[in-house]
Amino acid sequence: KKSGVVEAFNRDKVISGVRKACKGRPVTEADLAKLGQRVEEALRASGLAEVPTQEVGVAILKPLSELDPVAYLRFASVYNHYQSVDDFLAEIQRMRLDETEAAVSV
Repeated sequence: KKSGVVEAFNRDKVISGVRKACKGRPVTEADLAKLGQRVEEALRASGLAEVPTQEVGVAILKPLSELDPVAYLRFASVYNHYQSVDDFLAEIQRMRLDETEAAVSV
């Protein structure tokens, strides 16, 4: 944790945090369960015995952006401590660029 306390990974805690970002979005409990599994698998694949909280957040961002872009923005705004509308605009611009690059590479 940020405080330095070591805590066992808890998939339910990840899902609970992401569920808040998904409130009112077309995301099912099954979708959240799959996301939690992907995050846990990614963290285990890192091979690290202890994973910093920062890395857990990073592991959540990509699958969440694929699941629901609005929920991603909500989560990212808290996780990345957005301070202004410009922060949101910059992130939306980056998302659009990623989307365009993905479409071109197909």
